[in-house]
Amino acid sequence: MHRALTSRLALLSLGLGFCSLALVALSALGYRQGWWPVLPALSVFEWAVWSALAGLATAGAAGVHWLRRRRGGSVLVLTGMLSCLPVLAMAAHWEYATLNAPPINDISTDTQDPPVFWDMPNPTDYPSRNAEVQRGAYPGAVPLEVARPAKEVFVLALDLVRARGWKVIAEAPDEGRIEAEARSLLYGFVDEVAVRITEMENGARVDMRSRSRLGRIDRGVNARRIEIFLADLKDRGKP
Repeated sequence: MHRALTSRLALLSLGLGFCSLALVALSALGYRQGWWPVLPALSVFEWAVWSALAGLATAGAAGVHWLRRRRGGSVLVLTGMLSCLPVLAMAAHWEYATLNAPPINDISTDTQDPPVFWDMPNPTDYPSRNAEVQRGAYPGAVPLEVARPAKEVFVLALDLVRARGWKVIAEAPDEGRIEAEARSLLYGFVDEVAVRITEMENGARVDMRSRSRLGRIDRGVNARRIEIFLADLKDRGKP
């Protein structure tokens, strides 16, 4: 009887864990397919988190019961517990990033004369109020200077954009301008990216701007995108 109770609790936790994973998949698929906008999608994700929490609590109860009796079911208890962790880890990561990132979603390496989005649906200016906050939070989001002609750097940058799987919206070699859309892995949230390459006396300067199309915060995603992209471009631009 005691072993059966442990197994039932473990199976329930496993079911709740799988339910949480299914709800995350449904949330993301529904948003990508246009079944619902972002807020209902995130609401479904919230239900996934509650399901995972309930599953973890149930697995904990099963574990306590097993420790008292030590009669089989330990593997099932552990499996149920593990099935709940992916969704909880995702939620914890989002919450941590939200609390530790400033409430901005538009980052530029040049805050005085930022790259302009000419070909995006909503080509708004870079918010000047972001500049001071950005400099304090993301000191690594700065222009890149490459000791190569601007036309060569443009080709390298465009190849790097495509290698990342971003959708190229505009490419203007004569202007040194690239605009692209980058999508998040799970939900496909769109971030807009602009790369500007300017000829200099001893090479080229690369400026970059990245912003989220939805929401008011980006959890540091845009700054990381800029820093990693420019670091990779720097490596590609070495003689």
